[in-house]
Amino acid sequence: MTGTELIEWWITRLEAERIRLTETGQDAPVVASQGRLVHTTGGLHLYEFIVPAGVQLSVDLPVSVVPADEEDTTEGVVLRQGGNSLSVQLVDALGCDVPSVTLVPDQVGLVSTSASRLKDMLAKPDLYHLGPTERLASLLQMQDVEAEAFPSASSVFTTVWSDDRSFRRQKLGNLAMELIRANKRILLISPDHLACDEMVGMVGRTMKAGGLNHTTWITRYELPIASQAGGIDLHELGFEAQMHQFYAKSQGNKASLKHKYDRFRELAPFLSQKEAKQKDLDEVRLLEWRLVTQLRDLQVKMADVQKTIKDFEHLPLFQRLTMQAVGKNAESLKQYCALYQGQMDQLNKELDLAKGRIQQLAPEAAVPSGRRAEFEELQEQIAKLGGTKKVRELLAAEEHPNRQAFIQNRRLVAATPIRVASDPLFSRVRFDVLMVDEAPRIAAPSLLAAAGLVRERIIVSGDPREIATFGQWAMPGPAIRAAL
Repeated sequence: MTGTELIEWWITRLEAERIRLTETGQDAPVVASQGRLVHTTGGLHLYEFIVPAGVQLSVDLPVSVVPADEEDTTEGVVLRQGGNSLSVQLVDALGCDVPSVTLVPDQVGLVSTSASRLKDMLAKPDLYHLGPTERLASLLQMQDVEAEAFPSASSVFTTVWSDDRSFRRQKLGNLAMELIRANKRILLISPDHLACDEMVGMVGRTMKAGGLNHTTWITRYELPIASQAGGIDLHELGFEAQMHQFYAKSQGNKASLKHKYDRFRELAPFLSQKEAKQKDLDEVRLLEWRLVTQLRDLQVKMADVQKTIKDFEHLPLFQRLTMQAVGKNAESLKQYCALYQGQMDQLNKELDLAKGRIQQLAPEAAVPSGRRAEFEELQEQIAKLGGTKKVRELLAAEEHPNRQAFIQNRRLVAATPIRVASDPLFSRVRFDVLMVDEAPRIAAPSLLAAAGLVRERIIVSGDPREIATFGQWAMPGPAIRAAL
């Protein structure tokens, strides 16, 4: 079969499974007891419930959680089941201790969502990449012996087969570090959440040993089951924790920006008023300077006239006759003195008024120390952001977490294959490389759904002997295959 034919075949199988689940009523409610809150990260809450013996819920199965009082119903996802203990990730908190809840599984919805993703891959080939998927389709149709002989390395498809799990994971860790250094975006999938935690710990430890900051490049999509793996704190690598921290910082930056903008708006009219007062003060000081200049000129003239009057009788006759010819004699000089004195008295009155006005304006125009420098710094910061209009738009904008934009900024995204196949977020993001841990334990439809999200390369890891053991890639017999 080609890749397209294999996808069509699995769509048929999933549709048949959906009908079977609907007819047999597999999504029966389950009463769970002794619920407790394990930990909370951002807007997600990890709870542990005790379910009756014989109840088995699959990994990544969506469930509705109905408390005993039938209030505050919430949605969740099963992350792990160990015996009677069930780990469920919820979007709403139910309190620290929950006596009893009813879990309503949605196996039909999960199968329908996975089938819809495969249908989209065929209906919208321009949005998905089926080149590497063709190589994966060839592998999925092989038996364990054939798969082990499959070409182990190429630019499009690489297999890491070994019966030593530590060796396989170390190899994947080294490949992941090389790909991140090559600026490739990686989707890493493992069959369950515990295996995913272990794989993330291995990659994080390898990157840390190689001198790379793993917290910058790796994100674990769901809440981790384990707190640590390989000496790496998994909680700080959780997608929800990273996004919550990012938006908390964003909100803090927004609050800081609002404080700066409010301070800018407070200082702007204050300094504008001070500038107006300073302008008035400068004008009055200029007037004072002009009055003082005129007064000094009159004082000089008055001194000259008084000196002339004093020395008038001793002046030579010819000089006195010359002065009298232009109307300057002892009497007229006295009149000049009276005129100059009147003008100086008027100027002194005007100077007193100007000085009084200066004394009034000086404190009104004074700017407290550092206030102008603070305003200029705020003005420069606002100008860098695009001006006051842009700042108002930033402050008015609602803070909605953009999960798609955030996940696209990470170089390695680790998740389980069912979450990749069923979560709408993954239908909108694309990767360069798909790395598959424990591939024989992952169902073929989930592998095909994940393969459609990568552009360049697929790396498959696992023990080929487990292909027959787990039967996740089971195909129809030769006669049925020929008829398809």
